[in-house]
Amino acid sequence: MRVWGLGAYRINIIGLGNRVHHFHYEFGDEFFEQYDSKLVSEGNFHVNVALDKRETFLEAAFEIRGIAKLTCDRTLEPFDFPVEVSPKMVFKYGDRDEEITDEITIIQRETAWLELGQYIYEFIALAIPIKKLHPRFKDEPEDDDVAGRIVYSSNAKEGDDDDNDDNDETDPRWSILKKLK
Repeated sequence: MRVWGLGAYRINIIGLGNRVHHFHYEFGDEFFEQYDSKLVSEGNFHVNVALDKRETFLEAAFEIRGIAKLTCDRTLEPFDFPVEVSPKMVFKYGDRDEEITDEITIIQRETAWLELGQYIYEFIALAIPIKKLHPRFKDEPEDDDVAGRIVYSSNAKEGDDDDNDDNDETDPRWSILKKLK
């Protein structure tokens, strides 16, 4: 089943009984357009959600599988990146809406709807690597930016110590400390 619009990922939790409920979503590029993000803008995904409703909390177990269409950072060539993640979220009932951790969210007891679209988008986005390289480069050794490397050079020979220059005058306090060695 293909779903459209953000409301398609909204679950009426008040109408659910206390048991496990299963939901299935299939979506493509139109899903990513709704979030207006440059991180992931294209792809095809299948999402299964097992929502376990209990008296004091809801537990949502996601199974997200699909292909994200990315652009290689090195060659600007498009490629398909497989995504397969199985995150879990716990929604506890409380007095106010609050995110406790990445996996635990407090929702008000009067909350009627649970919007899963944003969570699905975030789970997919978190599965995308920061450095997006075409698969043909995966066997190459990682060579980080040259600018990130620190290069030390000196005209002094190895083993020379700048503190032991005979030409420099030494503070008498330092010469006392050198005797302690």
